[in-house]
Amino acid sequence: MSEVQRTTVGYPGGLSARYRWGGSSSADSVFGLSEGGGALTDHVELAGGDPVRMCRAELRAEGPLGQWTARFASPIFDAPEGLLWDTQMQLVVKYGFRVYGLAARTGELIWSHLSGTPVVAVLGSPRIDHVIVQSEVETVAIGPAGETRWRVAQSDVVAAAEMLGGTLTLTSYGGDVAALDPATGQPLR
Repeated sequence: MSEVQRTTVGYPGGLSARYRWGGSSSADSVFGLSEGGGALTDHVELAGGDPVRMCRAELRAEGPLGQWTARFASPIFDAPEGLLWDTQMQLVVKYGFRVYGLAARTGELIWSHLSGTPVVAVLGSPRIDHVIVQSEVETVAIGPAGETRWRVAQSDVVAAAEMLGGTLTLTSYGGDVAALDPATGQPLR
């Protein structure tokens, strides 16, 4: 995919994020539109592999306390997505196989988590003290410093995950639905 994709997201507290991403060998196109000002951090080394051949993404964040830019790399094409974990003042971004916990005000990397399969979703709630990283075959609860709180393997490939009414609902590619307690990872019936 050679065309650069774009999206803009407004988060609570006045934080605005502009995401740009492209396919393999797209760094020049993705980064050719980079804006100046604020800190710039490239997390390409966390993705491993040849950075020239990787898919690339850039996040430009602006808020009341300043602006910053973070760059990411992935061996697979993916759209980056972020979740503002407001109780921890972190912007949690998923891209490919990795999730990044960034300080919302500065973009500083606080933690990162590598999954064995692509990350489907990152979910959070002020009612739980961790974020949930849902990959295709595993659900992991990550604490504010990047520590694993609990982990649950899935028996089928997860295509979608959502949290509603205190329930983490996972839908498989085959259409099966599983419900977990987002605080503990225990199955709900």
